[in-house]
Amino acid sequence: MTEVQARTALILGANGGVGRETAAALARHGWKIRALVRIPAPSSVHAGWDYVIGDAMDRDAVVAAAEGADIIVHAVNPPGYRDWDKLVLPMIDNTIAAAEASRARILLPGTIYNYGSQDYPLLSEDTPQRPRTRKGKIRVAMEARLEAASAHGVRSLILRAGDYFGPNAGNNWFGQALVIPGKPLKAITYPGKTGVGHAWAYLPDVAETFARLADQEQDLPAFARFHFDGQWDPNGTAMTAAIRRAAGAPHMPIRSLPWAVLGLIAPFNETLRELIEMKPLWRAAARLDNSLLVARLGQEPRTPLDQAVEATLAGLGVRISNPRTVAKPVKPARASN
Repeated sequence: MTEVQARTALILGANGGVGRETAAALARHGWKIRALVRIPAPSSVHAGWDYVIGDAMDRDAVVAAAEGADIIVHAVNPPGYRDWDKLVLPMIDNTIAAAEASRARILLPGTIYNYGSQDYPLLSEDTPQRPRTRKGKIRVAMEARLEAASAHGVRSLILRAGDYFGPNAGNNWFGQALVIPGKPLKAITYPGKTGVGHAWAYLPDVAETFARLADQEQDLPAFARFHFDGQWDPNGTAMTAAIRRAAGAPHMPIRSLPWAVLGLIAPFNETLRELIEMKPLWRAAARLDNSLLVARLGQEPRTPLDQAVEATLAGLGVRISNPRTVAKPVKPARASN
């Protein structure tokens, strides 16, 4: 048994899209998976994973679950973006306490939210973080706590990426706006403007990147940060064109997201209020510079866009009347280096 095969990864948020996909990638790389979940998983799901019942808001439960772990994947978020201001920071504090006790490295999926539009369009790891949104400020606070913890031995790894999409991506713009899961695909609803670039991140590729970095985690700085470029849409038309190709419908209607209507409903719906706060990301181009990541790994895992979109539509159960192909979700190949 190799060193990597003998190591344990604790996954917080294993029932969510990011946690589940990252756990699957780590398992392919030989990591033993331990998942802290509030709801027991069906016995048929992910045989070989060790499920522990607990809540990320319970510090004692997180610390106990992390005993003997080498990494902790902090992929837990309040459902539907609700109560971010009350839950997000206590959860990262619990993970920091668990990492300090177990001497594990924390892996955090990061976002573009940390940055303000004054710093667009190209963002590096060292670009000043001056967000104008509440969610962005909370994200900055999360990372600041990880950086402060590194001064007393708590190691962390942050991988920032754009908007997730994928067969099991959970809450995301692709499955909440562009298409409707489980429904016939008759039109595409796009939140942005033509001519404005947008950063997309195919979640299986993000997860594979985490796994490759985790294999090298002993060689990383105590506070390591990398940017994931992903599927960059240079003018706001590449993603919708890929959906049209997957559907075999080159003239499928593309509708604008009715932001004004959502604004009328938002006072009565917390999830909509949080989504509307992200509107500036659809009005100005923000791209993540992945130079450091490529220097570390040699290349960034990247599934061809058409293949990724086909797999995403299939995973979401989106019904298309004239499919170009019958697609299945594709797992990225394991790193050869």
